[in-house]
Amino acid sequence: MNLHAAFLERSRHYLAYEYPTKIACCVGELPADALWRRLDDGSNSVGNILLHLEGNVRQWIISSVGGAPDARHRAAEFAARAGPHGTALLAALRNTLSEADAVIAGLTEEDLASRRTVQGRDVSVLDAVYHVVEHFSLHTGQIILLTKLLAPGRIKFYEDADGLAVPIWRALPLADQ
Repeated sequence: MNLHAAFLERSRHYLAYEYPTKIACCVGELPADALWRRLDDGSNSVGNILLHLEGNVRQWIISSVGGAPDARHRAAEFAARAGPHGTALLAALRNTLSEADAVIAGLTEEDLASRRTVQGRDVSVLDAVYHVVEHFSLHTGQIILLTKLLAPGRIKFYEDADGLAVPIWRALPLADQ
């Protein structure tokens, strides 16, 4: 496998499988009143982060890389104090990730070097994909931390085996959704 194909395969794995599986597990373990709860006025809820991830992936990959119209309202993602239930938010995110996966799957080595303007920034398509994976990872970690705070002891993704972090998240029922 060449380098560009390996980069695209790994990016697709994280965005279409690993990160959304962990997020779905977290959302499934949150108490009903916790999805839109903010720890303070300067914080975002898990619901806000899910809206934000969906908007970011749609803008950066589906619109900027894939050419679809961009109708994102970024500030609204953070301003929301209530909204859809976790199931609806996850369904919207998975739909967006499925569309993004199709865009990423169709990229060639030449496409990765081409330029796009996203949020006023001139970036290569490789930069855009890398940004989205990195950004999604950051917010996945925030959702995991918020879940550990709001639902202590309810999630665990790795088992310690003599110093090795053995992934157990792949066996979670939500991993196949």
